[in-house]
Amino acid sequence: MSDVAAAVGVSPMTVSRAFRRDASVSLKTREKILETAAALGYVFDSRASTLRSQKTGFVAVTIPSINNANFADTVGAISAELAQSDLQVLLGYTNYDLDDEERLIEQLLRRRPEALIVTGGSHSAHARTMMSNAGIPVVQMWDEPQDPVDMVVGFSNGQAMQLMVRHMIDQGRRNLVFLGGDDRSDVRGAERREGFITAMRSAGLPADRLVDTGTPPVSMHQGALAMQQALRQYPDLNGVVCVSDLSAFGAMSECQRQQVPVPDQVAIGGFGAYDISGQSVPEISTVEVHSKEIGTRAAQAALAAINGNATQQDRIQNVVPVLIPRASTQRD
Repeated sequence: MSDVAAAVGVSPMTVSRAFRRDASVSLKTREKILETAAALGYVFDSRASTLRSQKTGFVAVTIPSINNANFADTVGAISAELAQSDLQVLLGYTNYDLDDEERLIEQLLRRRPEALIVTGGSHSAHARTMMSNAGIPVVQMWDEPQDPVDMVVGFSNGQAMQLMVRHMIDQGRRNLVFLGGDDRSDVRGAERREGFITAMRSAGLPADRLVDTGTPPVSMHQGALAMQQALRQYPDLNGVVCVSDLSAFGAMSECQRQQVPVPDQVAIGGFGAYDISGQSVPEISTVEVHSKEIGTRAAQAALAAINGNATQQDRIQNVVPVLIPRASTQRD
């Protein structure tokens, strides 16, 4: 800091204030300081400032997987929203494991984030206790828990999946099969499975035609293998409802390999509105769950709580999924 100060011709305190965006430092001086610091390779050490202000400057975020496009969109939206308040994201992923999530939450809380944003509404008892006692805003996203820890930005995965099932039935598809994991570690996948069962029972149709896709996150390859099994096990099937667009793309690729026409013989529906569903041939019907909006609203809720002006509307926010019907489920 002294080197930067000497090069610019200001005091070390002015350099410190410039990095903290103190209003007492003019824009011209701040720009000169930042340019000089960059040229010298200097990085501001915020630890002393953190001790004084009790502000760490970051929000901790957990997601189940780092290779899921929807979660990537959510984190990107969180980062963009927090950046406007000079806050950064400290990201950790749980690999769909509640025990891993518990350990991760403890590690993140040790670093005293200004807020914690977690994916899902189901957690271990100890994880819930830690979040409840953390003394910071906590936002649960991508789910609609009955007993929230603090704030929620999410939706019912079960009800969202029912949109696709009812669409299939409306298209005259009655011999439906669900491709999705029976692995309870993927709580949202399990809720979509239950949504399929509920919608089928409500329509008076068989609700037990379920094919496991294996350990989450479910891939295109797993979707293809599950489709192979579904075609063998249920030769009369005329519609497949998939836990995600990735598994739906794998299922459709398997149909093409086996020369099973989509949608004339078998309709295929996905979930999540991934880019691939709109680029496949035929395009895959899906359910848009607004992953970017979830991230933006979760960050906004956390910021409102950090600033002490969160309202009840900030605390419980419902995101409304939308069915996107496409060629994979609709006959010409």
